[in-house]
Amino acid sequence: MRILLVEDDPQIGAAIASALKDAGMATDWVSDGGAALASINAGAFELVLLDIGLPKHDGFSVLKHIRQNRNSVPVIVITARDAVEDRISGLDLGADDYLVKPFMVDELLARIRAVARRHSGSAQPLLSNGAICIDPTSKATTYQDAVIDLTAKEYRLLHSLLLTPGRIYSREELEEKVYGWEEEVTSNAIEFLIHSLRKKTDKSAIKNVRGLGWMVPKE
Repeated sequence: MRILLVEDDPQIGAAIASALKDAGMATDWVSDGGAALASINAGAFELVLLDIGLPKHDGFSVLKHIRQNRNSVPVIVITARDAVEDRISGLDLGADDYLVKPFMVDELLARIRAVARRHSGSAQPLLSNGAICIDPTSKATTYQDAVIDLTAKEYRLLHSLLLTPGRIYSREELEEKVYGWEEEVTSNAIEFLIHSLRKKTDKSAIKNVRGLGWMVPKE
């Protein structure tokens, strides 16, 4: 999962970004509303964590812009504003959730997982296509009930594929989901990760659709 973090407090932003990366999520961090709008317009993020009190454009303005442009990316508002009126405003503008600072990292991660499940059309806590199963809470992964150990990037790629089994992802789409801005991407990086995942599972676990990309089969 690739996340855009919009937070102007350097200490809070660094702590959240570090926690997200430790949880296996590719994370890009910007600190003002203008940079947030530019990033959302240019990037392919699977979720946005959005502070409200931002320079240039406040979070509500950013959220309004996102929804007016018919962008359905999930948005979780993270803010110190705990007034009921602010919560109502955020939700009415199209936020998927509203989390008041200070919060525990574990709660933030749980809310991210819940919002991601809703947007993938599944209420189930586990991601599975029958053969492969991921528990996003613990990151435990099994193939045909046998536990497999994954690197952070292997986990990100497999997690993205399992969100929608049967959907074909192009190389560019997978690169955007697996790698953040600061990570170097070589020309065959995705192929290398898929080759490694197939060695840990089976050649049929991830299928190549010639000229289009890769997918995990449905059950």
